Order: sequence, then structure tokens, then C-alpha cells
Amino acid sequence: MTTHDNRPGTTASADLHDPAKGVVTFQEEVVRSSIARKFLAGLRIVLGFTFFWAFIDKMFGLGYATPSARAWINGGTPAQGFMKNAEGPFGSFFNNIAGTWADWLFMAGLLGIGVALLAGAGLKIAAWTGGLLLALMYLAEFPLGAEGMTNPLTDSHWIEALGIAVVATTLAGDTWGLGKWWGRHVGNGFLR
Repeated sequence: MTTHDNRPGTTASADLHDPAKGVVTFQEEVVRSSIARKFLAGLRIVLGFTFFWAFIDKMFGLGYATPSARAWINGGTPAQGFMKNAEGPFGSFFNNIAGTWADWLFMAGLLGIGVALLAGAGLKIAAWTGGLLLALMYLAEFPLGAEGMTNPLTDSHWIEALGIAVVATTLAGDTWGLGKWWGRHVGNGFLR
């Protein structure tokens, strides 16, 4: 695979995202500022740690969001508890689909998204799956009219989903991550 060269007379711009031609785009081509690339990498790492920490806490019940007695390894139900307590206009939907499968899918999602963001590889799929997970969590606790909510429409789920989309589209895994290696081996496809 070759990399895209922005100099006149080199690889055409149309080839920029053509994995069949072996062209790989790197973050330096998308984000020109080295300081911005570092901030984006920092954002990626913080978001990754947020997902990874949620997995660890729910798995082992470290006492932060999940007490030891409700840890997954102690028979807790990390997704079912959340889904069975869902309220608002979508509450009955989540109450009805809660099951053991949801715990496995939820925990796999937290781990996979967290590891991808921390490693800086597979950011596009992490953005899609993370966005879906965060959207479902948002709908399960839909804030419109909820008591104690500070904003009637948005919450941190929106910020996290947009953050993941930004780090994926700016190839933030190339800085302080495995993104360049991943790009050379996977290309610019959906998994990049």
C-alpha cells in the first residue's frame, strides 16, 4: 500500500479513499495542526478510558457506579438492571427486551469500543457501535420531562457520541495509537 501525497502531480485526490488502489490516508492529511492532532488523541484516549472503565467497574464491582454485590462476576446484570428501570416514552420497549443476551452484548460493546479507542485502531466501527450504544442508553433514560434533569433534550451521551465520531473521522488513532499501522494493514475501509 502507498500513502497519499499532496504534492502536485502525485496521487489524484479521487484516489484518496480507494483501498483497491492501495492508498491510505493518514491523520496529517486530515488535520494539519500538530497541536490539534494531540488534542484529538487526548480526546480519543479519554473517551476510550470512559468505556473501558465502565466495563471494568461493571465486571468487578469496584464500588464506583457498580457495588461489588452487583458486579457481573457476582451474578449482576449490568444491562438488564438499566433496561428494567427504563422510564419515559421508550421505557416499556427496554423493559420488554431486557435479558441475559443484553448483558453480554452491552459488556462486549463497552470492552470493544473502549479497547478500540484506547488502541486507536478500528475507530470507524467503534464510532458506529459506540453511537448506537449511546443512542440506546439515551433513549432508555429519555430526559424529556424527567425529574432532576438539567437539560430537557440533550445529555452527555450526545457529547460522547459526537466525540467518538470526531476522533474516527479525523483519524485520531494515528497520534499516540496504532492507527497508522492499522491503516496500512486494513486500508481506508469501514474498519479503519
